[in-house]
Amino acid sequence: MKIERVYKMTFASIYPMYVQKVERKGQAKADVDTVICWLTGYDEAGLAAQIEKAVDLEMFFAEAPQMNANAARIKGVICGIRVEDIEAPLMQKIRWMDKLVDEVAKGKAMDKILRS
Repeated sequence: MKIERVYKMTFASIYPMYVQKVERKGQAKADVDTVICWLTGYDEAGLAAQIEKAVDLEMFFAEAPQMNANAARIKGVICGIRVEDIEAPLMQKIRWMDKLVDEVAKGKAMDKILRS
């Protein structure tokens, strides 16, 4: 899949997949919201507004109130690629979000997921 195509995917189309993934593994939707809000600075209302507006991923991250200062501490492999080695800033943010949701699905402790 071309990078530009990924950027144009709507957050509203990806969010339900994140929720399904964690719920299948016995985790809560609220945890998905927690990690996404931690990463992007959105609050619950802001997150819901982005879903309702059906913004693409590029706009979702462009409008993010404030990326978390600890986001750079997110390390590991997602889709066979180390997230810390991704050079395209927007793709790295997308993969950070994927990694956080992955960690929720695996049942990792929230304080470890949030790098606190």
